Amino acid sequence: MQCNIDQRGRLVRLAAGALLDGLGMVLVVLAAIGTLQGSWPWVAGIAAMVGGAILIFEGLRGWCVLRAMGLRTPC
Repeated sequence: MQCNIDQRGRLVRLAAGALLDGLGMVLVVLAAIGTLQGSWPWVAGIAAMVGGAILIFEGLRGWCVLRAMGLRTPC
């Protein structure tokens, strides 16, 4: 994996990843204690945490999946 994003892009991905991970954790905790009913908070929470983990990985490595596939991203 070759670095394909700049320092600003790394920071944006790290911040967005942390935000998504936090949101996912809140949804899962609210579902676990019974505040939110149904399966949607579990699915949305786990999906947010997986997406956040991918963004954090991209930020730490300086490598963007979309750029590697040839798509242009702003950062």
